[in-house]
Amino acid sequence: MRRAGRVVAEMHETIRTAVRPGVTTADLDRVARGVLSARGATSNFLGYHGYPAVICASVNEEVIHGIPGDRMLVDGDVVSIDCGAIVDGWHGDAAFTMGVGEISVEAQRLIAAAERALAAGIAAMRIGGTVGDVGFAVADVVSAAGFGSPHDYCGHGIGRAMHEDPDVPNRGRRGKGERLEVGVVLAIEPMLIASGRDDVVVLDDEWTVVTADGSLAAHTEHTVAVTDDGPEILTV
Repeated sequence: MRRAGRVVAEMHETIRTAVRPGVTTADLDRVARGVLSARGATSNFLGYHGYPAVICASVNEEVIHGIPGDRMLVDGDVVSIDCGAIVDGWHGDAAFTMGVGEISVEAQRLIAAAERALAAGIAAMRIGGTVGDVGFAVADVVSAAGFGSPHDYCGHGIGRAMHEDPDVPNRGRRGKGERLEVGVVLAIEPMLIASGRDDVVVLDDEWTVVTADGSLAAHTEHTVAVTDDGPEILTV
């Protein structure tokens, strides 16, 4: 899983370099395909329930699952990239959100909060803790910043399949849920809505999830293992 995670990290790094005004989301998908090909890895997104690309590219009000296409990025956009890789049957999965050119102060604050929420969730992944501890840590950061988060989408276990048990909600109660022990690997993925509301809508493409009120969204994610030495991020 470390090997798969390193491929995902390289996909992220290469896509970050490619993001700029005038680039389309399909261009970013081609960049990601190039990394997979160069590393001899395969995509766990392409073909998943019919999904047609190797990345999700969600822009502005799109929370998750945006399908790459001819949408051209412009100065001030916020884009979330989610992607994964398979190496020798083991999966990695991670996401980031970044600005295109100059972005608003509110957008900067939203992205920073998403990154803090992810860091808090990772820090809670310790032996003897629970999945509820992870969700509580994420929600604590999100609510303190005044942002919302959709109820029906969450993180997940990951290993020989991209999505495994348990679900990892972005809300949780301390001490509740599956117990964390050495070898447990989770994909933690905060999803934030700038307006503070929680409601989302799925578009007619049956994939793209957008904020119901049109406000900005951000999405971060890492694949993280519980170890004797604390949480280990595999997608860096």
